[in-house]
Amino acid sequence: MTRRMLYLDCSSGVSGDMVVAALLDAGADRARLDRALASLPVDGFSYAVTRRRARSLDCCDFDVILDEAHDGHDHDMAYLYGDLDADASPTSPDDTGHGDGDHEREGGQAHAHARHRHAHRHLADVLAIIDAAEMTPHAREIARRVFQIVADAEAKAHGVPAQEVHFHEVGAVDSIVDVVAAAVCLDDLDVAHVATTPLYEGQGSVRSQHGVLPVPVPAVANIVAAHGIPLAAGTRQGEFVTPTGAAIVAAVRDRATLPATYVIEKVGLGAGKRAYDPPSVVRALVVREDDAAAPADEDDWVWKLETDVDDCTAEAVAHATRHLMDAGAREVHTLPLTMKHGRPGVQIQVICDERLVPALEGILFSDTTTIGVRRARMRRTVLPRALDRVRTPYGQVGVKVVTLPDGTRRAYPENRDVEAACEASGAGYQEVWRTAIAAADRLTLTTRA
Repeated sequence: MTRRMLYLDCSSGVSGDMVVAALLDAGADRARLDRALASLPVDGFSYAVTRRRARSLDCCDFDVILDEAHDGHDHDMAYLYGDLDADASPTSPDDTGHGDGDHEREGGQAHAHARHRHAHRHLADVLAIIDAAEMTPHAREIARRVFQIVADAEAKAHGVPAQEVHFHEVGAVDSIVDVVAAAVCLDDLDVAHVATTPLYEGQGSVRSQHGVLPVPVPAVANIVAAHGIPLAAGTRQGEFVTPTGAAIVAAVRDRATLPATYVIEKVGLGAGKRAYDPPSVVRALVVREDDAAAPADEDDWVWKLETDVDDCTAEAVAHATRHLMDAGAREVHTLPLTMKHGRPGVQIQVICDERLVPALEGILFSDTTTIGVRRARMRRTVLPRALDRVRTPYGQVGVKVVTLPDGTRRAYPENRDVEAACEASGAGYQEVWRTAIAAADRLTLTTRA
């Protein structure tokens, strides 16, 4: 089975709106995007999808248009980079725990006004907005993961728990729209893998709500460090990688390179907004492996990391498990052991992509008491799968439909959607689950391969 892949060329920078524009230009369904954004429970924005030229290239432009109460005038280059030495101290005591910001719509006004203008949302507030939007379970998962990645990066930068981070810029309306739009478009393109170039970054400093910050800004530096994303050091002055852009890449990137041979199916170009020369453009290629080089079966490779500990608290193991999943692990397992000298212990197993091995080993060393981690490359066989939705008396529920080697299909309800239907309707879990399973079974009968 030949698989499609998305390749994001970020060799001149990356931001949230640039990714959305490139994905739309590469064929993502505009109607699905419109429905998702119309369902967001936030006010103060509209958006436009237009064409513009970046030098001689015809590009798509995705522009979130904010009303006066929300607009940050981010494209004011004089504000972002002008007279940076004149700024006061970049932080103040009440700033602790506030995000560095996306900078994609920031600028043009004084710090105090900017801080007042943006909504101070916590991670739980942003996730509640995402959960209320009309989108597939896979798209919702991507959007939630993007904001979790940003929260972790901001928490590390400011030394506070992720749930206490104030998203007063990256949680502003425009950034929520960018993230949800990117998630919907990525899901709609239905690709098996995502690869990217190194992210081009500039030099110098940029003005933010915390004053002047070095490039890459702390949130970006923490994101690329945690997820093993390479940066390409440019010679131009300025910020070319925004936290939202870096977080989107971190949330979906599972390959470092293109296949050895491939066929390009779609090309999309997404233009940036700032007046850089040459202009910033993200290029999206939807490709498939060359049929002659594609594997005969649907198989893949993953890495397994494991370590045994007998002197680590249960609380520390639970924290490490959550941290590993948030950092991109496919699975994390814990198994009870009897170790040397008869001491009870636990084995932590991590299944991940190759690119994440260094970062996840680092988490095991920092979050547990281990002094050694084993690793092995493992081959796996994967059933083709797709996401769909079924109607139940308790609301719509997402289902994962898998195809067996003999062509039959079976479907599994998404647990998060079942729980949401229970909360919305007051029905018991088992009743909602059985209803969703029955609807899923009817779906597989009408969609046999």
